[in-house]
Amino acid sequence: MSSQNIYILGIESSCDDTAAAIIHNGKILSNVIASQKIHEEYGGVVPELASRAHQQNIVPVVDQALKKAGITKDQLHAIAFTRGPGLMGSLLVGTSFAKSLAYGLNVPLIDVNHMQAHILAHFIDEEGFNKPTFPFLAMTISGGHTQIVEVKNYFDMTVIGETIDDAVGEAYDKSGKILGLGYPAGPEIDKRAQEGNPKAFKFSKPKVDGLNFSFSGLKTAILYFIQREVKANPNFIEENLNDVCASIQYTIIGILIDKLKQASKQTGIKQIAIGGGVSANSGIRKALKDGEQKFGWTTYVPKFEFTTDNAGMIAIVGYLKYLEGYSVEQSVTASARLKI
Repeated sequence: MSSQNIYILGIESSCDDTAAAIIHNGKILSNVIASQKIHEEYGGVVPELASRAHQQNIVPVVDQALKKAGITKDQLHAIAFTRGPGLMGSLLVGTSFAKSLAYGLNVPLIDVNHMQAHILAHFIDEEGFNKPTFPFLAMTISGGHTQIVEVKNYFDMTVIGETIDDAVGEAYDKSGKILGLGYPAGPEIDKRAQEGNPKAFKFSKPKVDGLNFSFSGLKTAILYFIQREVKANPNFIEENLNDVCASIQYTIIGILIDKLKQASKQTGIKQIAIGGGVSANSGIRKALKDGEQKFGWTTYVPKFEFTTDNAGMIAIVGYLKYLEGYSVEQSVTASARLKI
């Protein structure tokens, strides 16, 4: 199949962002995201509210993506959508819309695994960003996921380590909640960590076999630590906030980098790519750069707009699958627990 002039629409609706993107031969022409502010009041995503907001957002978001890309829907070669994993109600909105549109335009329908998309976001044509070469290790870190994946080619991936309880993003959010910070807390902790002393307070790292992660124990340790200190000094948090944030961040990054080191040693792979919302964290980016010096790694971090949930990453997977002649039937259904 020639790749002269292929336009793919990507649709992402796995959590609380409704997103649509147009890709043209591997280059993103538009990447539109409607974020849902309503969840901030609840300190977390409310599934029922999320799916309702997707229903309101999806038509305008797709319309805007087409307009920004400067094409009409009749120029599309295929529709790619997130099939899972994610919140069922949210996924259903994107899936139903993609199916109807593909049916109406009589073009192929392509289902995409959200976790694979985070990894394959590295293959979007973007100036100044190199693409990893196979095989590489991908670490996907976000509010809902923490995984290390061995990637042999675009569609041959094996999860070699994952969290057995909370995701790394949850560890940030719950820690932030304990400290009275807003939601999501990751960016705020990162910002304050840069002003604090990472060695001010010591939190022990959980002992987990193999390449798996655990963050629930750390979260509990932070809670008890804060309760104890506040009892002794009611102003403890405001007097030590930057140092506490720096110490929490230092511990979390230590956990992630330790497992990456282990995975690299075990597999002999020194190409490391990260993705997912938490990869925007400055401390993690710095730790990866240090890894290049210390362990001879080559590291890859996608452009910021392709790290959090977005449709650009769905569109690139759609494009790669389209080149292989892949599509699915209209009977395809969303899957909340889809595995890589």
